[in-house]
Amino acid sequence: MRKRRGSGLRVMACAASLLATGVAQAQSSVTLYGVVDSGLLYTSKAVGTTPGQNAGKQISLIEGGVSPSVFGLTGAEDLGGGLKVSFKLESGISVANGGLADCNGNLFGCQAWMALDSAYGTIKAGLQYSPLFIALYESDPRDFSLFGSGLVNMGDNVLGTGIENSNALSYTSPTIAGLQASVMYALGGTPGDFQAGRQYSASVKYELGGFMINAAIYDGNSGGNAQTPVPTTVEYEGRTIGTAYKIGALTAKLSFVNYKVAGSFNNNVYGGGLDYHVTPALDLNGGVWVTSDRNHTANHSVMGALGADYSLSKRTMLYAQAGAVNNHGAMNTGISINGALYGTTGTTVGAVLGMRHTF
Repeated sequence: MRKRRGSGLRVMACAASLLATGVAQAQSSVTLYGVVDSGLLYTSKAVGTTPGQNAGKQISLIEGGVSPSVFGLTGAEDLGGGLKVSFKLESGISVANGGLADCNGNLFGCQAWMALDSAYGTIKAGLQYSPLFIALYESDPRDFSLFGSGLVNMGDNVLGTGIENSNALSYTSPTIAGLQASVMYALGGTPGDFQAGRQYSASVKYELGGFMINAAIYDGNSGGNAQTPVPTTVEYEGRTIGTAYKIGALTAKLSFVNYKVAGSFNNNVYGGGLDYHVTPALDLNGGVWVTSDRNHTANHSVMGALGADYSLSKRTMLYAQAGAVNNHGAMNTGISINGALYGTTGTTVGAVLGMRHTF
């Protein structure tokens, strides 16, 4: 349940750039890459100028139904002796008007980091995703689609906090006997207040064959010297545990998340669903997410969505998605990061048709 609103709500969309196809990295190389995604969104209800007000049906062109539209530069250099340095600069763009969109509002507001890789793990410095966000992505049955997925719940609860983390240092261990751990600390501070804007996160993951289980935490303070055009320092604590199991072309995923926002609410989100690759070109997926406010249990919602992705080629995909969300009490869960992040009381039905191309 969210009561804060603003044009920056779509910041969450950039988080789904994790879905972008892999980018080739070679010795002493720099690569330009990107994703162009645009869809036509329909919802049976839309929030009006007053929070919770039903403004009626809407049809709109959005700059991302499956993943955000982004462009970026990435590169790597082999230093020898098992060491490699790499970097990434990534920005969100709007297909609708050609301007900057999503992320934290800056030019390279999705990711901007340098990393040093070795046999002992990876050290990364700069604007980056938190271990909590990555863990949530790994346990989401719809791979954090911008329509009808756990990403919408995260956006409803904490906007971009825990996704784009400024002034951050992180370490990710190598995988040993199926175990991998990651920790991140984002430096905050203002004159006289060292803890302002401080953020930290940690995760652990275990994989064996087709089985995966992970857990992660996040803790962030408000304020600090990393203020961005889109707020990414909501004060909250996050906890999650998730699991996935793959059998052939079928993958099942389950997750539990808790978002505890200071002075506001304490939401539990229970999610699960299936992903099935019918053919190499056709993928079907679906999921359900139940949200309950622990402080006021009358506030709860249920969101469900189905999606079909059809690849015309290795780089171009058509997609169709449909879903519904039902809100009770003061809960205002939406159905889409772009165009319908917040919802109204009662049931809202939505759908999106679009195309996604990577380069």
